[in-house]
Amino acid sequence: MMKNSTIIGLILGFAAVLGGMVLKGASLSSLVNPAAFMIIIVGTAASVMIAFPMSELKRVGSLFKIAFTDQKLPAREKLIEQFMEWASITRREGLLALEARVDEIEDPFLRNGMRMIIDGNDQDLVRDVLLEDIAATEERHKTGAQIFSQAGTYAPTLGVLGAVVGLVAALSDMSDMDHLAKSIAAAFIATLLGIFTGYVLWHPLANKLKRLSKQEVQIRLMMLEGLLSIQSGVSTIAINQKLSVFLTPTERQKLREKEEGAGEQKA
Repeated sequence: MMKNSTIIGLILGFAAVLGGMVLKGASLSSLVNPAAFMIIIVGTAASVMIAFPMSELKRVGSLFKIAFTDQKLPAREKLIEQFMEWASITRREGLLALEARVDEIEDPFLRNGMRMIIDGNDQDLVRDVLLEDIAATEERHKTGAQIFSQAGTYAPTLGVLGAVVGLVAALSDMSDMDHLAKSIAAAFIATLLGIFTGYVLWHPLANKLKRLSKQEVQIRLMMLEGLLSIQSGVSTIAINQKLSVFLTPTERQKLREKEEGAGEQKA
């Protein structure tokens, strides 16, 4: 079963436009308009290249990959369980006992933070370094989303430009009214394409990247709080209470039921 909402949304978007054209009696063959595609697609690409440096545009391929694939982030409930386990080990055996587990951590941010607290760095330094890391990541994500957001702004305007160009070409010869009508209809294909790519592709992709960035930042902040709690030597219950604020009410209830079930099995 397809789970990626980006792909599902694109399929529905194309189905809505194409289906609407069929229901309105418009010919789908009219969409085959090389001039419109040239003005909108190439024009949008040109505008984006003018607006952003090449060093940032090189990331467009990876941004598409992020938007079209499921984000691999640690589950928040699993993170809480992991931090509770680490807190328990720390209180029994000391912080250095976690050193053997550092290489098992897959997430680079969490692994780096764990090494910092094991190495005995000051808590303020750990917080500052990790917050700077989060801020830098957020800024990169913001720039990536802006590329698509700007493309969504340029495309509809270029659609109007394409329609004007088409109308100029159509009205330059009014001797054949049938040909003129078809030329005018073809001129508005550029407008259709510009609005479609702008509001069904580029703006939604920008919003998707912003949402994914926000989710990742929340996970990173959760990791930061967990690491600082372990460094402070707080109890497993305190860590649970502190990190549970990052969960939704439904997720908190599921975690509570899971803990109660585990407690009953031990009993």
